[in-house]
Amino acid sequence: MAHLTQDILECPRVAVYGTLKQGHRNHHWMENAHLLGQDRLTTLSLYDLGPYPGAKALPSQGVSVEVYVINAEQLAFLDQLEGYAAAAPSEGLYNRAIFPTRHGKAWCYLYNPEVNERMKIETGEW
Repeated sequence: MAHLTQDILECPRVAVYGTLKQGHRNHHWMENAHLLGQDRLTTLSLYDLGPYPGAKALPSQGVSVEVYVINAEQLAFLDQLEGYAAAAPSEGLYNRAIFPTRHGKAWCYLYNPEVNERMKIETGEW
């Protein structure tokens, strides 16, 4: 839990682009988070993974995100939901990195596996 406290002190926000957004099936996990607003990140590209999307740190026309203020407990849950492995971030399903948004810097989950066979979502909307 120590790394989570440090991570939240470094950045108390998360930018979500998929099933955690309003109107999607996992949004209920964001209920206690404070929505700051939306943004469009041109530093990300979005890929269709079937039941959910995955983002890569590649330039695009922009990926639509919602930015929330979160706490360490919420970050811990999101890490679990996204398959983030703190001890070996590149080995989990998702890694996370900090990206600048119009609402301040925010953590964003990045899909680790290759996306060669996956369809890029050109609109950046999920």
